[in-house]
Amino acid sequence: MSKVVSSCGTEGSVVVRRQLRSILIAATAALCLTGTAAAVGNADPIPIPQDDAFYLPPSGWESTAPGTILNSRPVEMASMRPEAADADAWQLLYRTTDNLGRPMTTVTTVLRPRTGQVNGLISYQAAEDASAPQCAPSYALRQGAVQLDHKYDASLDFLQIDQMLSSGHAISVPDWEGSNGAEIVQNEPGYTALDGVRAAEAFTPLGLSGTDTPVVAAGYSGGSLASGWMSQLQPTYAPEVRLLGVARGGGAGGPTEPISPYLLSLDGGPFSGFLLSLLPGMIRADPRMAAAFDTYLTPAGKALMAEGDNACSVPLVEKYPFLHMNDYLTIPLSQVFEQVQPFFDETDYGITAPTIPTFLYHAVNDEIVHIDWIDQAVANWCASGAPITYTRDQMSEHASLEVAATTSALRWIDDRLAGQPAPTDCSIRTVPSIALAGS
Repeated sequence: MSKVVSSCGTEGSVVVRRQLRSILIAATAALCLTGTAAAVGNADPIPIPQDDAFYLPPSGWESTAPGTILNSRPVEMASMRPEAADADAWQLLYRTTDNLGRPMTTVTTVLRPRTGQVNGLISYQAAEDASAPQCAPSYALRQGAVQLDHKYDASLDFLQIDQMLSSGHAISVPDWEGSNGAEIVQNEPGYTALDGVRAAEAFTPLGLSGTDTPVVAAGYSGGSLASGWMSQLQPTYAPEVRLLGVARGGGAGGPTEPISPYLLSLDGGPFSGFLLSLLPGMIRADPRMAAAFDTYLTPAGKALMAEGDNACSVPLVEKYPFLHMNDYLTIPLSQVFEQVQPFFDETDYGITAPTIPTFLYHAVNDEIVHIDWIDQAVANWCASGAPITYTRDQMSEHASLEVAATTSALRWIDDRLAGQPAPTDCSIRTVPSIALAGS
């Protein structure tokens, strides 16, 4: 559920280095096609969220309705070029709901092209894949926020956002992990993204049509999980939102892609650093997870979780390949997960067959999220009559598929926002490359 992009010169395994190179090659190819160059942020550094008063809500915010804008400010969005993105952009602090049903706040970055009328709204869920506040899109995507070596952590997001803007769409990029930095929890990713749409529709400078605005959700990897929750919860949590479709790849969610086996598959492998990136937010968000890990983490393990809670996914993956969590626990990680299985059940069984048209894509040779889980999820959903268009890509890896699928996914999104009805049946195809096969 994660993407890995970095600069050269970092230590790590050969496997991780190969993965990083393949992603950089894919991003470079995309830059050649779009005529842009790698960015060097030239704005003054901005404060991280922990030190930024904008993220603090006003008194009485808890009594406001979900999606209520609590604060706003204009910002500059970074790009793959030295200069900021050619778009008007703002950040909105708004009220939303956490995984336990309690009031919470988070931020969305909203953008619109500087000229012309906007053609609907895309809720783009970035693959943050980290628990630390400075890894949230509202910070990581701002001009002047990151060094060059970590700007690659967001380069694929810049590519996606640039293409969405060129099609004339407004965009909401929510910090969908919320103020508790929780990715893999039930409900909250959908609440935060849907409330980000509500806030965007109410923000006059975007030029939207309120609840008449056509909306499509999009996301890859961790962002696919958030988009899945958005699709799942929209009919009951935000029925006024006109969610016409969901375009997502690199993960499906649901009981046939169970979270516990997925996390265990990372342990001891080349991408084991993702555990340090994901677990702290999960522990913070759920009392059962917190109690279990507090009981069984060794002092060294608690120090390791603290480090993970203060870093983004890329440096953690680079630093900790082939890490075994059992070395930092008094019982095996699998037994810890068994003790909190109700938490995983709630998360796994929350996402069911989508009722909203879904464009889904995955790499046959995905080395981070195995395609067998996705194939089974799609088979189950199709058997129930879900409207899914599923493409299996034979040439891509996990992160390179995000670049390869950009044109096809955006074409599908454009059609939905232009009013063209989505397919209502289920279709599955396997292609050499989605980049060459069209939508």
